[in-house]
Amino acid sequence: MFMKYLILLSLLISTNKPTVIFDFNENADVRYWQVVNDGVMGGLSKGNFKLTDEGNGLFFGKVSLENNGGFSLLRYSCKPISTQDMEYIKLTVKGDGGSFSFRVKESSRDYYSYETSIATSGEWEEIFIPLANLSPVFRGRKLNFGDFQGSKIEEIAILRGNKKAESFSIEIDKIEMI
Repeated sequence: MFMKYLILLSLLISTNKPTVIFDFNENADVRYWQVVNDGVMGGLSKGNFKLTDEGNGLFFGKVSLENNGGFSLLRYSCKPISTQDMEYIKLTVKGDGGSFSFRVKESSRDYYSYETSIATSGEWEEIFIPLANLSPVFRGRKLNFGDFQGSKIEEIAILRGNKKAESFSIEIDKIEMI
């Protein structure tokens, strides 16, 4: 809890203007959001994405462990967004109470991502992710080089893959860098 207050205090003191990565609304252009299920590896998980009547992005589905499956991922490829003078990614979301993996790529061509786990409460909340705490991974395995120090982001992703067969959902209002 103390860490949350430190983050909020540093945000209040900061003079940086937030950079909106994506702001969902009823007119949002969601064509660059793509679901990738474990079917690319033979799995049977089914993830879906849609814009709700309220104008939020909704990523939902069911993770299956059959046929060596176990994940569903929602990704957004964008033009490069500078991370200069930015410290956090701020998610305004309503998850199902479970954990998700949040990932970024400095270049969409990179084979690896930088990730952290986010826990959701089942209520609308703002989740602050320090950019410097994003660790390199490839196919769920930690890589042996430094945490994110990139100058830009070209892709973000939210993944459900908790090694459990389960239904999932996360509703997204806004994603920003601050």
